[in-house]
Amino acid sequence: MSQTNALVNFSTRKQERLESGLADQISVRTYNAVMCGTLLWGFLVNVLMVAFLAEPIMTWAIGLNPWVLFIGYVVLAFVGIIISAKSTNPLVSFLGFNLLVVPMGVMLCILVPGLPAAVVTKALLLTGIVTATMVLLGIVKPDIFLSMGRTLFIAFLAAFIAELVATFLFHYSGSAFDWIFVILFSGYIGYDVAKSQVYPKTVDFAVDCALDIYIDIIGLFIRLLSLLNRE
Repeated sequence: MSQTNALVNFSTRKQERLESGLADQISVRTYNAVMCGTLLWGFLVNVLMVAFLAEPIMTWAIGLNPWVLFIGYVVLAFVGIIISAKSTNPLVSFLGFNLLVVPMGVMLCILVPGLPAAVVTKALLLTGIVTATMVLLGIVKPDIFLSMGRTLFIAFLAAFIAELVATFLFHYSGSAFDWIFVILFSGYIGYDVAKSQVYPKTVDFAVDCALDIYIDIIGLFIRLLSLLNRE
């Protein structure tokens, strides 16, 4: 499928957003630089939070009901994603991006310090290797990944529901779902990279695509942490 055909397959609303950005296009190099810079910003914020704020965040979180913490995270992350997706203003989209990055950083501050340094280091290394591989494949073979969008979404939704049922109803704590989500997040990295190269090259779309890829990479990292910590 060509890039033109891929565009035709997007929803009407998304197609309208694509067309609305045609007048504000920047160079491909600048577009990719903005996307990579936004991603690096998100990862830098998370690293700094874990390095310098983990202890006070842990102290604060101990006094909270876990459900309050979880719901707060979900609400802020969801609002950030919606703001970024709906806005055509890059500054507003960047605000939405940070509304996702900060609560994700809080969750990492709670999760990472309790794990062995060797596990975190190995997870970071594997995440980097998988990400680099899928980014390269997404650029070299975009048509393959663009055709996988619906399949990835259905599989992700099915796995998410199945994990909830298995965890809360059957108290399952095995690694099967971690493996499934490692595969799905890896596929999504390739898909979102390929998709980013289909969109009009605007600053706003660069930020939006960075948000999508950020979710994929962080999701992959967290699942690898879970897998490696079981070894």
